[in-house]
Amino acid sequence: MGSGEKQHSHHHHHHVNFHLHIPHLHGFHHQHEKKELKDIPKGCLAILVGQGEEQQRFVIPVIYINHPLFMQLLKEAEEEYGFDQKGPITIPCHVEEFRNVQGIIDKEQHHHHHGSGGGHHHHNHHVWCFRV
Repeated sequence: MGSGEKQHSHHHHHHVNFHLHIPHLHGFHHQHEKKELKDIPKGCLAILVGQGEEQQRFVIPVIYINHPLFMQLLKEAEEEYGFDQKGPITIPCHVEEFRNVQGIIDKEQHHHHHGSGGGHHHHNHHVWCFRV
């Protein structure tokens, strides 16, 4: 009888941890980005670029995440901050460097839109960016 209780309480403990973790994430996003979420169009996400006083907020299309240049920036962010970032994704490069990358990606996106028959690429293998 005693071992049965132990097993049950262990399972229950694991279950409680799981439930405590989710409201924490939801609560953080709700408090921190309540105002900011309103101005983010559907299919876009907010990121922070730069460090210290030069840091700026950008709203970019989610499709950027699949672009090799943006993946390189994410890799740099991972090396700088690890995967434990709280809140929006922070890219440590200079704002000017990011604007250049943004310009290149924008040109390529427009080119792809006109060139290919509306082939939208929705790859889900980069969803890890949003798991904190």
